[in-house]
Amino acid sequence: MSGPGPDMAEGERPEGPPQTPGTPGGDGASPPPLDESIRAIGEAGRASLGATVDAVRALRGLISADLALARSAAGRGLAWAGAAVVFGATGWLLATAAGVALMQRMGLTWLSALSIAALFNLVVTGLAAWGASHYFDYMGLHATRRQLSRLGLFDEHGHDVDDPDDGTTAATPSAPAGEPRA
Repeated sequence: MSGPGPDMAEGERPEGPPQTPGTPGGDGASPPPLDESIRAIGEAGRASLGATVDAVRALRGLISADLALARSAAGRGLAWAGAAVVFGATGWLLATAAGVALMQRMGLTWLSALSIAALFNLVVTGLAAWGASHYFDYMGLHATRRQLSRLGLFDEHGHDVDDPDDGTTAATPSAPAGEPRA
């Protein structure tokens, strides 16, 4: 239940024009002149532009610092990766030598023990090379190149081998289960 304000008696009416929600302060004053409104809008625009410039400068500083950190981390990461490769290769060589010595102690000749170790290493090397070539093939961006060729933006050799578009094939074979599709 709402009653009259603290300074109004019961039954008293407020004096002056009724307050409308659209007028500033509700006092019925006329809006400011057009030149003042344009000036206020211009000042607000300049303030907004200044805030945007400050935000872009801060973002540029953040990106610059982040790139410097990434560059430093990449260098240190490469150094640690190099150390891991060196010590991993050394460990593999020592493990292979221990395996050869163990096979020789079990009764195999040095030649047969070294041949078994070499064959094992060659098989592992072949599997690793096959896996690397399989994943390096994904770096060819085949789906992206196919889409760019369809848009006419990328036409490296005249016609993309991945996309037989001439209509001569009745059905295109489906991709193997392990390969991604575009």
